Amino acid sequence: MSNELAVVLASGGMDSCTATAWAAGRYRLAMLHVNYGQRTEAKELECFKKLVAYFDAEKMLVVDARHLAAIGGSSLTDPSMPVPPDETPGQIPSTYVPFRNANLLAIATSWAETIGATRLVIGAVEQDAPGYPDCRPAFYEAANRLIELGTKPETHIVIETPLIALKKVDVIRLGLELKAPYELTWSCYQGQAVPCLNCASCRRRAEAFAEAGVADPLMAGR
Repeated sequence: MSNELAVVLASGGMDSCTATAWAAGRYRLAMLHVNYGQRTEAKELECFKKLVAYFDAEKMLVVDARHLAAIGGSSLTDPSMPVPPDETPGQIPSTYVPFRNANLLAIATSWAETIGATRLVIGAVEQDAPGYPDCRPAFYEAANRLIELGTKPETHIVIETPLIALKKVDVIRLGLELKAPYELTWSCYQGQAVPCLNCASCRRRAEAFAEAGVADPLMAGR
């Protein structure tokens, strides 16, 4: 394992858990979580803290970015907008939070530069976010260039997206191989006590576990 320090953006969800497990085998961990007024904010934060303990991260930081909720424009942050049960390929769904990942990367870069991290790991999955413009490889290529231009000359931070090209079922298979603790994660867009099993995120998770041929540990006893 390298002695490099990596800032890992961790929402508490399955993808970021897998990305954290991937990073844990390569780097020292500094785990970052951002509250942005999403419907399941409290549950995601709870899961994040459990993952920090599980992976024994050297550093952790929780930041509020509630301006994203104030700006609105997403069914994840605006309670007047319904969360859709399905998403239409090729169309940007209402669950897209406008330019969210750029905001998250900016926060992560600021922290990474401050603590001397050289890697920034995010569990973005292009196929898991149909239509999301900030989940495309080209977006992260541009973000890497922006970081290079906008930080000190001696700062060297590279964004890594280890899951970007994977299907959801392959994310699960990788996570199982890395012993990712999926029982500590949360994917539902709207439930905080139990998964709603109706939103697009719950459906993707259920379908992927079924395709992988393994039981979702979060659903044990249900």
